[in-house]
Amino acid sequence: MPRSNRPRRRGAGDDDDDTELDLSRILTGGRRIEHRRSGSWNVQSVSPAQAVKEYVCPGCSLPVLAGTAHIVAWRADGLMGEASDLAGRRHWHSHCWKIGN
Repeated sequence: MPRSNRPRRRGAGDDDDDTELDLSRILTGGRRIEHRRSGSWNVQSVSPAQAVKEYVCPGCSLPVLAGTAHIVAWRADGLMGEASDLAGRRHWHSHCWKIGN
């Protein structure tokens, strides 16, 4: 049977669920929680277009240059509360985050 190139119709409620999911991913930048031996971490990717400042990577102590895709990480299970955890976020090179912590 030949393949049809026509788009398939979707149910009336299907679009709303996908739109909410896509919108939350856009707003949070693909934030996820990673569990490591040091605890749980909120991890968010930063695209080159979003990287407008220079930071120092805690993994290698080298600069994360503006315009470089990287990772922002902060504790998800800190004892001092969410505001303190968010204030303690750090910008990592993607490679340093994968091999460190």
